[in-house]
Amino acid sequence: MQGQNQQQAYDRGITIFSPDGRLYQVEYAREAVKRGTASIGVRTKDGVVLAVDKRIRSPLMERSSVEKIHKADDHIGIASAGHVADARQLIDYARRQAQINQLRYGEPIGIETLTKEVTDYIQQYTQVGGARPFGVALIVGGIADGEPRLYETDPSGTPYEWKALSVGADRADTRAYLEEHYAGDLDLDGGIALALEALASVSDDELTPESVGVATVDVETERFRELTDEKTQAHLDELEVRSSDSPSDADEQE
Repeated sequence: MQGQNQQQAYDRGITIFSPDGRLYQVEYAREAVKRGTASIGVRTKDGVVLAVDKRIRSPLMERSSVEKIHKADDHIGIASAGHVADARQLIDYARRQAQINQLRYGEPIGIETLTKEVTDYIQQYTQVGGARPFGVALIVGGIADGEPRLYETDPSGTPYEWKALSVGADRADTRAYLEEHYAGDLDLDGGIALALEALASVSDDELTPESVGVATVDVETERFRELTDEKTQAHLDELEVRSSDSPSDADEQE
């Protein structure tokens, strides 16, 4: 009984390490992220791609209220997975930091700088009693000094830079797909195709413009753009054509 009570103490206290050096509340926050629908980021030579699974729970729900892709600044986009309310708090904080940097220094904020500002803010909530960690992970993508950059924020407050990544549900499967198919010489359309293919690889239903969201930040314009339903459908149609043209397992065996 005493051992169980000690376990519960480590379980509840965000400021208390367990004997084996773990913060259980941070680990539980990571589990909350896994319950969110998948978000994917891909860095290409021409820019970054953000793609999200934004399936709605009911036909009565307005699509516009499902927010998983956000514009943080003209040259930065953010995709989220996990608790939506937590994501909104961090997105608002990121936008304020971007505006402060523009006013203070007269230049757009760097992608790495913004990510570390956000993760420093997240980390504070792992050291304060009476608070809980943010149950959300963010993918921060944009252009800095003409170079595409792609980062992840973790509930522990740690920033990671990636070539391609996935957060949210089915992370292991989508990451495995990205690891197998990612190439450093992808162009922007190739990055969109890879992100949609990764989402499709773990989806039981056919992807539609209503069930996914796609945004890009390209090197040429350094501007965040969210794809319209028509453009998303065009990319999905292209994926169907490529899939139908690929050889079947039977053909490969022959």
